[in-house]
Amino acid sequence: MIKRVNKIAIELPRPEHGDMNAAAAVQELMGGKFGEMSTLNNYMFQSFNFRDKKKFKPFYDVIASITAEEFGHVELVANAINLLSFGNTFPGDPDMTPLQNGKDARYSLHFTTTAQTAYPGDSMGRPWNGEYVTNSGNLVSDLLHNYLLEIGARTHKMRVYEMTDNPTARTMIGYLLVRGGTHIIAYAKAIEVATGVNVGKMLPVPSLDNNKFDYAKPFMEKGLYNVLYTWGEPEYRDISKIWKGKNPETGDELRVIDGMPEGAPVPDFEPLPEEFAPGIDRDDYERILKRLMENM
Repeated sequence: MIKRVNKIAIELPRPEHGDMNAAAAVQELMGGKFGEMSTLNNYMFQSFNFRDKKKFKPFYDVIASITAEEFGHVELVANAINLLSFGNTFPGDPDMTPLQNGKDARYSLHFTTTAQTAYPGDSMGRPWNGEYVTNSGNLVSDLLHNYLLEIGARTHKMRVYEMTDNPTARTMIGYLLVRGGTHIIAYAKAIEVATGVNVGKMLPVPSLDNNKFDYAKPFMEKGLYNVLYTWGEPEYRDISKIWKGKNPETGDELRVIDGMPEGAPVPDFEPLPEEFAPGIDRDDYERILKRLMENM
């Protein structure tokens, strides 16, 4: 089971106005082939279907720990998209065409299929596909796939970062660059323990240096490049048998935190009357509130 905590991984700045094209670009980091839905579902199914957990528990613990974190990454990307979608339309009578900006928007799904919120698809509107999941059952094969998946995800994050200068998008991406780089190292270490091969030296990969990204630097300074989490569950403490030694990029000591990220409040998004969302007017709300209070 996964315990849900009503926080998001980091605080995201609320923009003064919407940015439709930034929201469209960030959708790739949600439901693209290398998006957060793909990393989540790859690791989730690998953890569900892991064979001989007792014998190979440290590897299971690494995959399970990162699975839990990836759920939070999907949630973080969704909230970034939702914040970027703020103020792109205006309340008004239907004949005033209050959704007129959506007609020429590159990502019209944000105005038709959702109430200007995140969609489980890529930046071109294609729904996320279960065929993006690789779960062969072969431990080394799956670990190598995860290593390459995280590298692909990093490449996409860097490109989207360079597509938009919006602070909300870049704050989110800066954090994910740091944590995704951590996961690359985690899977590389797991492969080395399993095979004896230092895959980081064997294969050239995109630079993991996050210091060239201004919005990643605050998270580097907090040491978030060097930690994995047990999520407060003693069953996952064996990740320390793999996640140990020094970070090959920074030289810092790797740490296992027996807990979870500090997190930040989940943004509360205003109603959008022009989208009929939530579709409940003030009188309805008062009646609902009365019914909720009846048994208290």
